[in-house]
Amino acid sequence: MPSRIAHFALLVPDYDEALAFFLRIGFECREDTDLGQGKRWVRIAPVGAQTEILLARAVGDQQIAVIGAQGGGRVWLFLESTDFEADHTRLRAAGVTFEGNPRNEPYGRVVVWSDPWGNRWDLIQFAQTDLGAAIV
Repeated sequence: MPSRIAHFALLVPDYDEALAFFLRIGFECREDTDLGQGKRWVRIAPVGAQTEILLARAVGDQQIAVIGAQGGGRVWLFLESTDFEADHTRLRAAGVTFEGNPRNEPYGRVVVWSDPWGNRWDLIQFAQTDLGAAIV
């Protein structure tokens, strides 16, 4: 049985535009390899994260049509924070668009934000149980 999700692809219209955005909000570029014919292997992640995002430049009408809608309009990307207030302030200063104000939920402190292409994300700091484990 596989042990983890190594990467998932995020469709974007342009590699450089997407890479610049994610670097601005504090992600790191782990690889940017030219594969020829306009294709690149671009891996990004929050600093220290295991799972990486593979930036995938959309090609063809079908892929272009779903840029920003891979989650079908739902929040489908969850950026976990260990210091919600600092991360919220940093993202706001980087020009991230938030859909509302941060709120406290039974599972943690959360705010919804959108990337430049319309993908909806949660910035979330999970609540802790008495045993110190995050509520899943």
